Amino acid sequence: MLSWVNQFNICCFLDNQHYNLPHHSIECMAAAGAVQTLATAAGTAFEQLKQLYGQNPDWLFGHFSYDLKNETEGLVSNNTDRIGFPDLCFFIPEVVLQLSERELQIGTFGNRHESVFHEICAVEPIREPSQPLATLINSRISKADYITTIQQLQQHILRGDCYEINFCQEFFAELVSIDPLQVYNSLSYTSPNPFAAYYKTGQQYLLCASPERYLKKEGNRIYSQPIKGTSKRHLSDAAEDVRSKEHLYNSPKDRSENVMIVDLVRNDLSKICEEASVQVDELFGIYSFPQVHQMISTVSGQLRPDIHFIDAVKATFPMGSMTGAPKKRVMELIELYEQTRRGIFSGAVGYITPDGDFDFNVVIRSIMYNAANKYLSFQAGSAITFYSDPEKEYEECLLKAAAIKKVLGSK
Repeated sequence: MLSWVNQFNICCFLDNQHYNLPHHSIECMAAAGAVQTLATAAGTAFEQLKQLYGQNPDWLFGHFSYDLKNETEGLVSNNTDRIGFPDLCFFIPEVVLQLSERELQIGTFGNRHESVFHEICAVEPIREPSQPLATLINSRISKADYITTIQQLQQHILRGDCYEINFCQEFFAELVSIDPLQVYNSLSYTSPNPFAAYYKTGQQYLLCASPERYLKKEGNRIYSQPIKGTSKRHLSDAAEDVRSKEHLYNSPKDRSENVMIVDLVRNDLSKICEEASVQVDELFGIYSFPQVHQMISTVSGQLRPDIHFIDAVKATFPMGSMTGAPKKRVMELIELYEQTRRGIFSGAVGYITPDGDFDFNVVIRSIMYNAANKYLSFQAGSAITFYSDPEKEYEECLLKAAAIKKVLGSK
């Protein structure tokens, strides 16, 4: 399926990698080719998407870039972006594939179901590279500068500008040639995660191994599952792995970070949900992934009947787990202190159904690649509070980037 959709100029492949997390539905989905595409900059992007769906209530696949904050909060993005995804891009696909353990459902224009099935079966599987990649990865910010920046952010917290901020740093490679399909395949093998995505718009590629859901609408119910809290796996030592998991669950620092974001999400959902319907379904849930244990909470609410589902995204975007709180002020500080425009990173990729349901991930643990200028980028961040240890925050960023560095053959 993945090899087949990659033949198209635009495609989106979403895979939950057999995880059985709360509120998961479709095992694997893919969309290929575009009957109609909306690619636009922040300004009136959400309204344009609403109009596209109103005129064509069909499947839509695509992404929301982090820089849509400029539309939702009246902010700016002046940092450099060498990847170049549009702020918003959605397409009505020519073909939609839905794969479960028992069947493959194929939706096409022009009654091409059988021919598509035979084409998929005939495609060569993804070949493993004969030699591992050996990519020289650069850091946009030195460790010393990172620590100084964290200390400056803690002064903002002390002054009362904010009480938690998600600060990210970029790792990059220039003039590098990769086969995005092979790299995604290696990333999925090294770090299978429930919100994985392979997404291509022309020359821009997203190779995503995300563990986090941003927002899901199912009927009239809205779900958000923010992640805050990370500890290392110890796969060769089961007892140590259990201790790491228990330490995360009992960590006052991680609990305080998590509950801050849960409160922010509750506040966001209260803008669009029925009064008194917003609830915390699970607080401080610990879930295990190949490299890390994560603390995940689930918040849900009943969408108000007068709220258009796209306005539900607009009212809650960007997700609080990637900003901090209060949201607008920390996004101003992010723009001031980060060195790279986030673009699609810490945005969201997913789909909208013909019935107006949707599911979107959080774009983290991801490689972004521009095949035209041969620029490769990935970012990693952590939640900074006044009590954060800058050295440990730096180590957490490296831990989150470890799977990507391994795939790229970088030490």
